[in-house]
Amino acid sequence: MIKKIADNITSPLGFTTADNYKAVCEGKSCLKRYEGKWKLPEPFVASLFQEGLIEDWFSSKIHTDKIYTRFEKMVLLSATKAIEESGIDASSERTIFILSTTKGNVSLLERNLCGVDDDRVLLGVMANVISHHFGNTNIPVVVSNACISGLCAQIVAKRCLESGKYDNAIVIGADEQSPFIVSGFLSFRALSSELCRPFSKNRNGLNLGEAAATIIYQHCDNMIDGWQAVKGAIRNDANHISGPSRTGEGCYRALKYVMTDEVVSNDIAVVNVHGTATVYNDEMESIAISRAGLSDTPINGYKGYYGHTMGAAGVLESILSMKALDDGLILATRGFDEIGVTHPVNISNKIRHTNKKTFIKLLSGFGGCNAAMLFNRR
Repeated sequence: MIKKIADNITSPLGFTTADNYKAVCEGKSCLKRYEGKWKLPEPFVASLFQEGLIEDWFSSKIHTDKIYTRFEKMVLLSATKAIEESGIDASSERTIFILSTTKGNVSLLERNLCGVDDDRVLLGVMANVISHHFGNTNIPVVVSNACISGLCAQIVAKRCLESGKYDNAIVIGADEQSPFIVSGFLSFRALSSELCRPFSKNRNGLNLGEAAATIIYQHCDNMIDGWQAVKGAIRNDANHISGPSRTGEGCYRALKYVMTDEVVSNDIAVVNVHGTATVYNDEMESIAISRAGLSDTPINGYKGYYGHTMGAAGVLESILSMKALDDGLILATRGFDEIGVTHPVNISNKIRHTNKKTFIKLLSGFGGCNAAMLFNRR
């Protein structure tokens, strides 16, 4: 069995999982409209750390003479907290680091940082910097598969632990925002200049966000209590470089694969969806959910709290779902109002209650990639 033994979320809503969970339960968000930021020509809404906050928090929590980028500091803050909570030896050869990110040190493309080599913009080099900080000499794994990276990384972790080569897997998902990223999404006409409205009739685009989130998994022969990663799937439909399949094919196939013979729709507390609030993504997810026989199963999404945190999304959103179900809650979908997809989905902008301890995390991304993972608490 693959058991979660620790986690941490570092975001504009807080530097611990507890702080983030409390903020979401209270309906809070740091999404804000920016005009003229980074001299970009169009306004956008995003959840960004306050200027200097990461640097100040890092210097107060982690004492080192080494120079780290802003992105690396985000990662180290999240990972350090989770590792301390877990009690594992992060330097052990039986521990593997797995990093989920889409852009990593993207800010190095736009400005040089004294004492930081240019090659730190390469994801593999950056990952080595992170693992070496903890004294780990294994070659870290980098997962960069667009928006589904956070779930892909957890699937990789599960496979690594099941191979018997490792006892622990430290999965870190992180991304920061930059002019390069925001201008790219603006060119797709994918961003909203208003707060995003997932699955709503008048949704008109996504918001972006930055965060780092860490889950530590451990291989256990016998598990009495705790969350386990049961089954994961990645299914690519290769529909279009940026547009999702109109029939939700890859998303549907990923959902069906993780719904094992022992798990039926009535057993599932919630499907935590990607829910970007773009016209085609939400529609595609509604079709896939309907095809999988999950129209009556509650769904929810967290983009209305955090925006789209890219490589962090799959990790952050899995952690929040676990925390909520520990308390018997299905968190509200912030920003949802009037249903705006053609296939029925059971979504609400209110907190709901449940006694079930099984959920599915669902993601989709550029290039027609889709991922789903089934989690259960014993």
